[in-house]
Amino acid sequence: MLKITKNLGILSYFCGTIFQPLRTFNEIMDRFSFLNAAHTQFFEDLYHQYLENPDSIEPSWRSFLQGFDFGITTYNDEYPVGTPGQQLAAAAASGDCSVETEKIHKEFNVLKLIDDYRTRGHLFTKTNPVRERRIWSPTLDLANYGLSDADLDTVFDAAKAMKLEPTTLRNIIGHLNRIYCESIGVEYMYIRKPEVIQWIQDKIGYNDNHPKFDAGQKKQILAKLNEAVSFENFLHTKYVGQKRFSLEGGESLIPGLDALIEAAAEKGVEQFVMGMAHRGRLNVLANIFGKNTQDIFSEFDGKDYDDDALFDGDVKYHLGLTADRKTKSGKSININLAPNPSHLETVGAVIEGITRAKQDRYFPNDASKVLPIALHGDAAVAGQGIVYEIIQMAQLDGYKTGGTIHVVINNQVGFTTNYLDARSSTYCTDIAKVTLSPVLHVNADDAEAVVHAMLFALDYRMQFGSDVFIDLLGYRKYGHNEGDEPRFTQPKLYKTISKHKNPRDLYADKLIADGIIDGQYVKGLEDQYKAVLEENLEASRKKDLTIITPFMQNEWQGYHQADQAEMLLHTDTTFDKKQLTEIAKVITELPSDKKFISKITKLIADRKTMYFDSDKLDWAMAELLAYGSLLTEGYDVRISGQDVERGTFSHRHAVVKVEDSEEEVILLSQLPKAKGKFHIYNSLLSEYGVVGFDYGYALASPKTLTIWEAQFGDFSNGAQIMIDQYISAAEDKWNNQNGLVMLLPHGYEGQGAEHSSARMERYLQMCANENMYVADCTTPANFFHLLRRQMKTTFRKPLIVFTPKSLLRHPLVVSSADEFATGKFQETIDDTTVDKKKVKTLVFCTGKFYYDLLAEREANGRTDVALVRIEQLFPLPTEQLKAIIASYPNADDYVWAQEEPRNMGAYSYMLVNFTEVKLRLAALKAYSAPAAGSYARSKKRHAAAIAMVFDKNLFN
Repeated sequence: MLKITKNLGILSYFCGTIFQPLRTFNEIMDRFSFLNAAHTQFFEDLYHQYLENPDSIEPSWRSFLQGFDFGITTYNDEYPVGTPGQQLAAAAASGDCSVETEKIHKEFNVLKLIDDYRTRGHLFTKTNPVRERRIWSPTLDLANYGLSDADLDTVFDAAKAMKLEPTTLRNIIGHLNRIYCESIGVEYMYIRKPEVIQWIQDKIGYNDNHPKFDAGQKKQILAKLNEAVSFENFLHTKYVGQKRFSLEGGESLIPGLDALIEAAAEKGVEQFVMGMAHRGRLNVLANIFGKNTQDIFSEFDGKDYDDDALFDGDVKYHLGLTADRKTKSGKSININLAPNPSHLETVGAVIEGITRAKQDRYFPNDASKVLPIALHGDAAVAGQGIVYEIIQMAQLDGYKTGGTIHVVINNQVGFTTNYLDARSSTYCTDIAKVTLSPVLHVNADDAEAVVHAMLFALDYRMQFGSDVFIDLLGYRKYGHNEGDEPRFTQPKLYKTISKHKNPRDLYADKLIADGIIDGQYVKGLEDQYKAVLEENLEASRKKDLTIITPFMQNEWQGYHQADQAEMLLHTDTTFDKKQLTEIAKVITELPSDKKFISKITKLIADRKTMYFDSDKLDWAMAELLAYGSLLTEGYDVRISGQDVERGTFSHRHAVVKVEDSEEEVILLSQLPKAKGKFHIYNSLLSEYGVVGFDYGYALASPKTLTIWEAQFGDFSNGAQIMIDQYISAAEDKWNNQNGLVMLLPHGYEGQGAEHSSARMERYLQMCANENMYVADCTTPANFFHLLRRQMKTTFRKPLIVFTPKSLLRHPLVVSSADEFATGKFQETIDDTTVDKKKVKTLVFCTGKFYYDLLAEREANGRTDVALVRIEQLFPLPTEQLKAIIASYPNADDYVWAQEEPRNMGAYSYMLVNFTEVKLRLAALKAYSAPAAGSYARSKKRHAAAIAMVFDKNLFN
């Protein structure tokens, strides 16, 4: 067979079966033997069909024709005339298989070698500065490809696959090694978009994946390395043994971040949002964010804070900072480092929310203007489940941020755990493959490679708007902290580390060898930097207090921190009834030119009736009117959570679908006078990650009513770390206000343990001072005013709301439009249906249980029992409760009634916080699960709890 046909077969095989084991040349020829019997016109027609629509061709033919296209461009000199069909037929007519058979076979083997470097080259890099690499098999040795040293000087056309002219195998291998197997290893061949793969190959192929920095750029890298190294050395000598979670072993992060920010500003990035755990945080704060080292030294000296009234502070390596940085070219960029607790990866979700809020607010049409960067530890990125939740948000409409640059400070060890015990995956960054994100594994000792990788990551993010990972492979000079002894668990590794030069000195040696600096240059840099540190240390010790700058203070201008007394003050939440009616008209009329399912049509019609005819507005109507009123006043509203568009209990229907097309219709977005924007998103099945995201969103956007709704209340258990570390404590630890609202469906309707309780007791246990609001409303109007109050105050607190399930459609749970327009939020609701002088038993309760008790009282005709609702549990309206008690002159039996077991619910909280009267408990005995699984058993227990309210002789 002639030369072209042999290449057609070989190259077609390459296109279609490159990932299969190598076959013999005769097997390949056998595969395409059908060509000998085919007619010229058949080839002609088939080829034209392939050109018009490749997917219409049977796969094996398509594979062949792809190879033909490649082959004909490579060897068209063999058949310079004739149509493709004639060329194919002419080639098929020949039976000569003896010409250059071995050469063609080796061409294919070289192509396979090239592909394996691209796919597996990262396994054979020089990226580990202190360990021997694990041995992977098969290797990239020539013998594994049917090649040998005798072929090194043979010229191969396969070089064209790398956009090179035909060249020797020696040059091809040298080119591949420089790109894939030196200080940077690249994983990308799993990406499914050919244009992305081609972009990456072009990018790393340029300069053989090596940077070409000029002398000035190299000196800047050295200067930042010096700052990183000198900072750690200074702290190590001045604060011996104190925890600082040093960056030593990964100092090249500092010039990498410095170059990234400078380049990002040049590409139009205006805001930079970063999250990281402890390691290297102080170094980043000082040398990237420009935090005054006087303040850092004050924190090391353990001084008190400048404001001890509303702020307790946190350890120095948890704090964040916001700064405005001027780049060398004169551009301004706002940079933010979010505070982070010891739960290492938690902040990753928060920075995504912060980024999205800034994008929505400042750059709604250009996400590239705000750049998130997440710094991880190797053990944490591999082991913490929230990372997967965050990664799965990356391309979702409600959560995407235009791509995040992930940088792993890879110490190759956790607290004391060896990396081989810390993960099952090959790399700590293998989670990147979930979103088909490229990964660059970089030797942290090679500062130029680190900067080069950072700039690649920036370009990739700006080009494709998607995530990219950098695995910065270094080491940890000391133990988990500076007082730890790492040789207990890694004696061999730390013997190597103790003899290893730091990245600054390694880079200085290189620049000296290249003639860029002399031997005294580094000492001059070090002396100059340390002199500034000494001066700041001396100045800091003249100060009595530590100053903590609030995070993102620009976004919070006009807001102040509030104490508990201010939280209990009345806030005007009234809303003009005429405007309310206008909103009601819009949200109760579906577009007449679209068809909706009958249930939706009826539901919207019923809402119109309840507002304009019966004046009995239910819970869903109250909620939607609250949103509409805030939108009219210029506030944004964002709601996310599982199935929130419709609502778990099919009550909200903020988004309705056109029956035939599933087009989304959002009536709240059609308000003609709305000044704010309405955003509502069904979330992925995540609590931890999504609550963290929404917390971050609220942190960056105090003028947005930001809501997360649990599908059932105790689903928030999955977000407990966020609740413990951020929602309940961030203002006290970091001086950060936040107005996130959590809607937690709560109520005992016999649906089992997980669908009954929102674990009220856990939130109440966390309440203290002025950290949050906790409410359990019983009327639509009160819920309306509660949501409006959240935006109308001049401060922000998280709001936990235990929302109803069965009450969503309860005939008594209605309010009038006037109650919405002229009312206010009521922290307590007294019983207005009884003669107070006849009341002997005064019952305090919350939520749905009130209506259960009301039904029982009416059924028994009891006029001596009053039911008082506590709508806000924290801050507890103690003075209001005192006044209510005083208004019942003959009451002598004071009851706390709850449907939860006695070890749950609000009972223990009330015992501690309300001591004006002795409360008799009407509740079930203690249980380990919140509710019984049997509906019959649940109903029986519920009835027993109710009975205890009305008979003081009954108790559990």
